[in-house]
Amino acid sequence: MPPTGTRPTSDRVREALFSRIDALTDILGSRVLDLYAGSGAVGFEAASRGASRVDLVDNSDKAIRVITDNLTSLVAALPNTTVKSHRSTALSFLEGSQDTWDIVFLDPPYDTPNSEVEQVVSALVERLSQDALVAIERSARDPEPVWPSGIERLNPKTYGETTVYWLSAE
Repeated sequence: MPPTGTRPTSDRVREALFSRIDALTDILGSRVLDLYAGSGAVGFEAASRGASRVDLVDNSDKAIRVITDNLTSLVAALPNTTVKSHRSTALSFLEGSQDTWDIVFLDPPYDTPNSEVEQVVSALVERLSQDALVAIERSARDPEPVWPSGIERLNPKTYGETTVYWLSAE
């Protein structure tokens, strides 16, 4: 983990994320995007479960160094997955990309305003494959963001201080 500036997804929440994904879609062969990736743990978990491609995006130099170190340690264990790290803001990355993803994780810092999360999700809509699944972690104390058209809201779930909002491409 980077020493500061990153709030890791708890083991409990990560386990719940992947249980819900397993119930809703198939990770095997999927294209996964982990925005605000931190150490990359969620994206690496998706890779270990058979994702074909994982893009890890973070704006922090420290986080990208940690992701690079983690990838160096894990690359031999992930021979069927292409993992790439990208130093960028989430919005800039999406605006500059032509790729599409099947599964997307967003775990912005809790102090990120909803307006920024809403902008990122709006930019993401065009980059989602048909029936894509999006998981967004937010503080349970914050109001729910306003979701753009093109997104179907599934039932959110709260785990202590974290609410996970589930969205699907329409």
